Amino acid sequence: MSPPPPPLGRSRRRAAAQALDAALDDTELLAARAALAQGRWQAARGLLAQTGDDWDRRGHRVAVLALEPYCAAWAQDWLGVEPDSGDAAVLLALAEVRRVLRGKGKPDRAREACRAAAALAPADPTPWLGLLMLEHAGATGEEVLRLFGEVRARYADHHHAHHLIVARLAETRAEAGPDPLHEVYDFANWAAEQAPADSPLAILPVVAHAERYRVLAAAGHEPGDPAASGHWVGRRARQVMKAAFDWWLEWEHEGHPRRLVDLNFLAHAKVCEGRGAEAAALFHRIGEHATPAPWSYPDRDPYSAFRAARDSALGTA
Repeated sequence: MSPPPPPLGRSRRRAAAQALDAALDDTELLAARAALAQGRWQAARGLLAQTGDDWDRRGHRVAVLALEPYCAAWAQDWLGVEPDSGDAAVLLALAEVRRVLRGKGKPDRAREACRAAAALAPADPTPWLGLLMLEHAGATGEEVLRLFGEVRARYADHHHAHHLIVARLAETRAEAGPDPLHEVYDFANWAAEQAPADSPLAILPVVAHAERYRVLAAAGHEPGDPAASGHWVGRRARQVMKAAFDWWLEWEHEGHPRRLVDLNFLAHAKVCEGRGAEAAALFHRIGEHATPAPWSYPDRDPYSAFRAARDSALGTA
C-alpha cells in the first residue's frame, strides 16, 4: 500500500474540490445546483425541462443535483407543488439513493421513490439508473443485470449505467489474480462493438482495464502505483489503448455531458502506458476537470495523482 499523501493546505483543498466537481464543465448545472442549495428548486425545474430526453445529460444532471445535501427536502417541496412532475419525482428518487450511499437514508424508501418516479416517467431510464446505483454493491449479479436491462430497454447506450456495470463485473473473482479472459473485458468489448461508431462507449474497454487494476491492486495482485504496474503494457492492453485513442482522435465529442470522465480514464491509461505525448494531448482537453476515478486507484489522493501525472506529461514538473 502506498503511503498517504501529505495533507493539502486550504487553497489546495479548494482547488481540489473545484477540480473534482462532479458537475464537470456543465455551467448550467452548476448554476441550478447553487440555487438548489439555497432551496430554490425552480432553477432545477427549468434545467431538467430544458434537458428533455437527452438521457445521458439528464442522468448526469439529476445525479449531480442529487448530491446536494438537502436535495431530498427541496425535491419533496417541488413534488408537493407539482405532484405529477416526473422531473421532481426522479430528482427525489436519486436524492434518496444518494442519502443511502452516504449512510444516512433507508434503502426501502429509496427503492420506493425510484419506482414512483419510473411510474410517472416510464420512458425515462434515470429512475432505473438510481436503482442500479443503489443495488450496485449489495444485490445479486442477476438483479444488477436485470436493472441494467431496464436502463438499456429505454436507452441502449446509457453511459453512466455501462460504467457501473463494468465496475461491478471487474470485482468478480479478484482472488484468482490477473486473467486476460476475464468477463469484464468481454462485456466492455461487446458494449463498444454494439454501440454506434461515434458512441463514447468505445472507451469502455479502457475503463474495464482500469477497474480491473483497482480490484487486483486492492487484492495484492498489482502494485499500489499504477504506473509501476505491468497492467497497461501487455500486447492486448496496448491494442485497447490505441483503439480508444484513435477513436478519440476521429470522433471527439465535445458536447457529451460525461466526456471528461472518459478523457480522464484515457489520460490515466496513457500515463500508465508511458505515452507522455498522447497523455499531454488529453490533459489539454481535460483542463482542470479531474475525476476521482481512476486517479484514486487503488488508494491514492485523486487530486495529487492527477496533478502529478498532468505536470509530468505537460513537462512542467
